[in-house]
Amino acid sequence: MLRLKLGGFIILQMLMSGTIYAQAPKSLSLKMLLRKVSQTAPTLQTDSSAILIKEAQARETGFNWLPNLKLNYQANLGTNNNVGGPYFSYGIVPSNARGVRDESNATTVLSNLGIAAFDWEVYNFGGYQAQNKAAAAEVDIQKSQYAQSKFSLETFTIDNYLQLMRLQELETIQLLNIDRNQEIRQSIRALARSGIRPGVDTSIAEAELSKSRLNYIELTSQSRQIQLKLSAISGLPYETIIPDTTTERKLFAQSAELRMINTDTLNHPLVNYYRSLYNSSITRENLVKKSYNPKILFQAAVWGRGASLDADQNFKPLHSGWGFQRENYLVGLGVTFNLFDLKRRQVKLSTQKLASQYALNKLYEQRTLLSASAAQADAGVSAALDRLNEIPKQLKAANAAYRQKFSLYKNGLTDIIELNAALNLLYRAETDLVSARYSYVQALFQKAVIENQVSTIINLLN
Repeated sequence: MLRLKLGGFIILQMLMSGTIYAQAPKSLSLKMLLRKVSQTAPTLQTDSSAILIKEAQARETGFNWLPNLKLNYQANLGTNNNVGGPYFSYGIVPSNARGVRDESNATTVLSNLGIAAFDWEVYNFGGYQAQNKAAAAEVDIQKSQYAQSKFSLETFTIDNYLQLMRLQELETIQLLNIDRNQEIRQSIRALARSGIRPGVDTSIAEAELSKSRLNYIELTSQSRQIQLKLSAISGLPYETIIPDTTTERKLFAQSAELRMINTDTLNHPLVNYYRSLYNSSITRENLVKKSYNPKILFQAAVWGRGASLDADQNFKPLHSGWGFQRENYLVGLGVTFNLFDLKRRQVKLSTQKLASQYALNKLYEQRTLLSASAAQADAGVSAALDRLNEIPKQLKAANAAYRQKFSLYKNGLTDIIELNAALNLLYRAETDLVSARYSYVQALFQKAVIENQVSTIINLLN
């Protein structure tokens, strides 16, 4: 039934297209333009690099389980002159063994020390796994953000492509309008020379012709601006970005199929982005829980030491302090847990749960907005289609009225004012037709954007 309703309009559209676009240069399909944008758009290149960074950070997190093996060697020259008493060791505090004596002694001692210290957090009750999951969730967020950016860029490209199509069709109509005004001017000049029409009609015709040319200049300027925008994100020379005018006819011919496309808002890029935020927040809740768990540590150390001070507290020549005179090792397994971490975990987990609830609310919000927008898009498509079915009647009547008025004017039966009114009526009907086609196609793509079916419509254009 829908095909029958559009039948008359499609025939008229084909006739107009055959006349207007017979000499049109090679056009660029929307599918090809979108492919170029996805390959070269600077925004997508940046977001793609951000994904690589997050993946590198995730790999870095995956190696948090590695132990520490620290090697240290030092040779020291100084005194061994201490007194007894305890102290706290903050960082590296110089210490001497058995340096307590009755009298002060500032004799220099040479000592050397070599240490290999090993420590490994063997088990932290799921802490490593929680870190890896949190890092992977960050990668998912970045990928979702990339998909969202790509989707937004596709929407921007489609919108500008359709606007460019509309402007170039308006340019074609404006050229036809210029031709009509030139035809009227030539007729008026001939009639004025013969004395049938007053000279003022020539001035009016010149003004109308100039206005048509100025409108054409404005339209070409707007087209150029959009071509430059698309060129910036696609890398194509702006002059090669010429829209394929068969896009509209293909969509008109497949209106019934377009109505049967299923909605896929559950996997919409916006929904996926907020879903990834929520999932990441949940993994961070688990990370908070695991971060404050007890930790089982394995530690080991071996060291050797030598000094120019012997066991009887005799100060020997400095060169005797080279080399290791004693070797030791130490191996231990320990558990560490801070009881006050229970409160810290409770507070931090409470904060993270609030973040998770916020992300979940944003997810529900996007789903609701998409559902409401889908209903509005359906109404927009129906209204645009109804308007599109009515416009050809207006165009046919306006064209007939203009021809009649022009004929009457040349025969002296009407004036220039009525002729210009008929010409403006025809021009408005032609521009209304372009606007109606643009509104219909725009409504279809807007619906496709909301319902996550842009690729489906693009494939129908082939």
